[in-house]
Amino acid sequence: MVTATPAKTDYEAIIGLEIHCQLNTKSKIFCACSTNFDSPPNTNICPVCMGYPGVLPVLNEEVLASAVKLGLAINGKIAQNSKFDRKQYFYPDLPKNYQISQFDLPIVEHGFLEIELIEKKTGESTRKTIGITRLHMEEDAGKLVHAGSDRLSGSTHSLVDFNRTGVPLLEIVSEPDLRSGQEAAEYAQELRRLVRYLGISDGNMQEGSLRCDVNVSIRPVGQEKFGTKVEIKNMNSFSAIQKAIDYEIERQIEALENGEKISQETRLWEENGQRTVSMRSKEGSSDYRYFPEPDLPPIEVSTEQLEKWKAQIPELPAQKRDRYKSLLGLSAYDARVLTDDRDVAQYFETAVAQGVNAKLVANWVTQDLAAYLNNNKLSIGEIALKPEILAELVDLIEKGTISGKIAKDILPDLLTQGGSAKELVEKKGLIQISDATELEKIVDEIIAANPKEAEKFRSGKGNMKGFFVGQVMKKTSGRADPKLTNQLIDRKFQA
Repeated sequence: MVTATPAKTDYEAIIGLEIHCQLNTKSKIFCACSTNFDSPPNTNICPVCMGYPGVLPVLNEEVLASAVKLGLAINGKIAQNSKFDRKQYFYPDLPKNYQISQFDLPIVEHGFLEIELIEKKTGESTRKTIGITRLHMEEDAGKLVHAGSDRLSGSTHSLVDFNRTGVPLLEIVSEPDLRSGQEAAEYAQELRRLVRYLGISDGNMQEGSLRCDVNVSIRPVGQEKFGTKVEIKNMNSFSAIQKAIDYEIERQIEALENGEKISQETRLWEENGQRTVSMRSKEGSSDYRYFPEPDLPPIEVSTEQLEKWKAQIPELPAQKRDRYKSLLGLSAYDARVLTDDRDVAQYFETAVAQGVNAKLVANWVTQDLAAYLNNNKLSIGEIALKPEILAELVDLIEKGTISGKIAKDILPDLLTQGGSAKELVEKKGLIQISDATELEKIVDEIIAANPKEAEKFRSGKGNMKGFFVGQVMKKTSGRADPKLTNQLIDRKFQA
């Protein structure tokens, strides 16, 4: 009797993200204390952010403006009326033993964000819409510093810094519409692009300005009911988000295949081991005993305020990407790289506005300039090469005044010293040799000086062509027109 092998179950992941974005306001959300993180511990505090009896918090209007702007950018519904609530819980770095947040009436609901996934090998892109449940305002907690052992008692201890207490946060909660680590990482990156373009946060994950908690579960394909949800914390990069999710999906599938039960728990991403590890179990949702914040009035967003803040929203990354592709003919990859940083996009647009080829400018910005910035840990605003001069450099190449090789040779000087590309070329005597008669004499001299190599080329060894091109470039110090040089060499040996 032959026993049929049971069919392998196909699973799909259900992923949702909760992202906390730290705003870059100069003062805290409910008091005038500074948000400067370089200050000594426990110096940017006052009775309001420490929750002393009798104090009255006052909402920072800039926080409300930031929330509305991001709400509009994620296509959300802005609440005309919302309120703050007290979220009750105890933690050593929470001086009031409650957090002022928003519960049932958040400032933004029912939004969505479109992400674009690019296939690295083919360059093809696909789009997907991710629903956003809500966006709300809240205050941050303090910061615990876990110290080592006490030299006298041998016990470990922790220190608390309340400077971060009351720093404004926006929490953005997605729908469970994500299905892979790649989608989740791209969604988080697109949110970071938005907050940077809006100028409301630096979005640096490594510094905690953007913090991401991930909820992951799996279910058999076709099943309606969600599986048991696992939360992952402690991810400080988009790469870590993708790796943690992909690892957790495989871990849960393997557990179910082995007949194990998935426990509802919080896990941490362990970067060194490239794995998730259990932190604590979660038997159910916490009861935070929310109630309306009695010391803050309800929030009203007037039509005038809404229109004012809407008018301050710049062209957003997705809009720029579409424009670069449709009007400038750039690839999805180039459009993505150029729009990832608003300053880089502005640099690119300023160069293209000089009337030069957009694709050539894109190549220089995404390749040579990007490599220089990355290697030297600089922003594009810190280099001496201005966008108008990059356009001048590209124009010299397009007109045949210099070759691409010469342009690369003088690029380091332009990056560090600035100045005119045209003047630098003239000063160094690097104008390209494009006169056919002059170049033909040089080609004849090279062929005459290398008879053995010439014979090999005539006998069919095509790779010898590179030898002759190289010799011409060497003799002219790279000034020979590459295209014309190739044409002359072909003509000589065909004759």
